[in-house]
Amino acid sequence: MEMLRTVTKAWNIPDVRKKILFTLAMLLIFRIGAQIPVPGIDREVLAQTFDSDTGLFALFNLFSGGAFSNFTIFALSITPYITASIIMQLLAIAIPSLERLSKEGMEGRKKMASYTRYLTVALAVIQAVGVSVGLFRQALISTDVFSVTVIVLVLTAGTAFLMWLGEQINEYGIGNGISLIIFAGIIARLPSAVQEIWNKLQEGTMSVVTLILFVIFCILVIVGIIEIQQGQRRIPVQYAKRVVGRKQYGGQATHIPLRVNQAGVIPVIFAMAFLQFPLTITYFMSADSDASAFIAKWLSPSGSPGIWVYSVINVVLIMFFTYFYTSVTFKPDEVATNMKSSGGFIPGIRPGKATEEYLSRVMTRITFVGAVFLAAVAILPTIVSEMGGLNFHFGGTSLLIAVGVALDTMKKLEQQMVMRNYSGFLK
Repeated sequence: MEMLRTVTKAWNIPDVRKKILFTLAMLLIFRIGAQIPVPGIDREVLAQTFDSDTGLFALFNLFSGGAFSNFTIFALSITPYITASIIMQLLAIAIPSLERLSKEGMEGRKKMASYTRYLTVALAVIQAVGVSVGLFRQALISTDVFSVTVIVLVLTAGTAFLMWLGEQINEYGIGNGISLIIFAGIIARLPSAVQEIWNKLQEGTMSVVTLILFVIFCILVIVGIIEIQQGQRRIPVQYAKRVVGRKQYGGQATHIPLRVNQAGVIPVIFAMAFLQFPLTITYFMSADSDASAFIAKWLSPSGSPGIWVYSVINVVLIMFFTYFYTSVTFKPDEVATNMKSSGGFIPGIRPGKATEEYLSRVMTRITFVGAVFLAAVAILPTIVSEMGGLNFHFGGTSLLIAVGVALDTMKKLEQQMVMRNYSGFLK
């Protein structure tokens, strides 16, 4: 009820209502575009391609909301942008000039964003060529250069347009635009997933007990995600008293909230984008080639024993990206320096280097808990599906992204409310 009251208050504020409506309009445009087919594709052959092996394409459909299997203008979704963001953040660590650029404030961030856009377009072109010439070659009505070029340009333009939509949401709407686009794609698949479960119940391929266990699992996952996302370690901070003229400053006690999952759902999204790379390579290979067969067997979530290798790699990547993204968003040295310059200190810890080491140590420990939880939620449905025979793609990863993005968006909405002296519901 508290949530509904907060949303109602937000809707009654004209500028917040405008932001909400703008965000919904952008997501509606995304869903409309996801239904527009790419020209020059034989739909009957396309349907046969996906009916023959749907396991490999579930990963791509997650980001695109089904646009990949329907081969619409948004088939590539926002994946090239995510990959480009990963590459740019890694390069910012490896290349000193890019590292300096990322620390130059607003202008530096604008240049980094510009480089990311260029890299996104380049990756989109490469992936579009692979999809059209490789995976969907049999579905092409014409394989001449002009027809393939049109398909590649349409797919690339679709990704560029989604990137622009995300940036518009960031600037004029509420929430993270890229995450919301992925969220909209996941939610859009929910009705078809429910229909799939109903059909299995009717056919007798799924028992009621299995369905009940799945629903219980989903509820537990959602509760766990909320608890982990909201969980934090509060580091007490004391500020020394200072007398300036006739006024006294400082002397108050506060805390530094260190979130258990500082990185949010970004590690899962990054890991999935990274895992798509070997599957993307198969676009350029013959379906009967040894390399393609090796990837399908060992590195594909639909392969055997590839599903287990895929799960292990997924865990490692999620753990890595959790620590990596946490190190990008939380800087213990900057926090320690700011505290020292403001006369603040952690009781029992010396200001400066000792404070930095203490914050790093605490953050490393609590991040491990968050990383393990993210990895468990991401792979547990895969294991359950393999052992229980439940082939249902709206599993832990989808729930993790959907709930995480929803929480992040509600926090952004709450910030808008706090700015106007309204209390939120995320206590």
